Amino acid sequence: MRVGNPDRGSTRRYFAGLTAFAAIAWPVLFCRSTSAALGSDQLTIAEWEAIWTRVLERHVDEAGRIDFAGLKGDRTDLDRVVAFIAAVDPASAPARFPSLASRLAYDINAYNALAMKGVLDAGVPESFGALGRLWFFSLRGVEIGSRSTSLYSFENDVIRSIGDPRVHFALNCMVVSCPRLPRTAFTAAALDRELDRAARSFIAENRNVRLDPQSRLVYLSAIFDFYTKDFLAQSPTLIAYINRYRGESVPLDYRVEFFEYDWTINAQTGRARSPLARE
Repeated sequence: MRVGNPDRGSTRRYFAGLTAFAAIAWPVLFCRSTSAALGSDQLTIAEWEAIWTRVLERHVDEAGRIDFAGLKGDRTDLDRVVAFIAAVDPASAPARFPSLASRLAYDINAYNALAMKGVLDAGVPESFGALGRLWFFSLRGVEIGSRSTSLYSFENDVIRSIGDPRVHFALNCMVVSCPRLPRTAFTAAALDRELDRAARSFIAENRNVRLDPQSRLVYLSAIFDFYTKDFLAQSPTLIAYINRYRGESVPLDYRVEFFEYDWTINAQTGRARSPLARE
């Protein structure tokens, strides 16, 4: 779950308790029928990716901002993408996902599509407050491969378990501090290049990595704080990890601080308040 801030400690413990409760409560409170997904498994993976790409091309601009106002009146393709997710996944149809890359590409596309639909279904809140984040990531049920789960469980139990920290530059929960949402689907054939490109793009942005040479300090996106363990599994320090994807290396002796995460919905226009924006 993408929650947290530079003032860790008690806030994290609070959300850890709420998340533990949510893991028990949400299946009872928020599960929905999978009947809407019947017949959606007739699409091929390539056809499904093409439909998702069409959604992205129509409703995501070059800066990664989402046209939720336009999606409200043009959601047929998004609903088809989500219906496929509800019917098919690597666990329910392993033969359709013969490689690790095919499974991971599916997972990233599915997470992003489910997050997009979740924001749309919630009425496009202006931002996610604390309770809104709990609801969106942990309490709100999503259907994947005819099973009910949550975005929190999907990310942490399925996607992160694959062990590639570059996913954190590809997963998008539709808020301002998320990585830039691409305008094409991730694909198995090009996934390694696509994830490398996502990592380099994210780390190159001043909003995610900013140096203060005078203070010998580097400010990093809070994503590096939330998922420090994942990055340190591949590099001795966070700076060593980001230097793998930078043209100009950050000195290894710089101190690290983290930007505060901006939970404002990354909408192009037509932002409207909803109960999720309240703390």
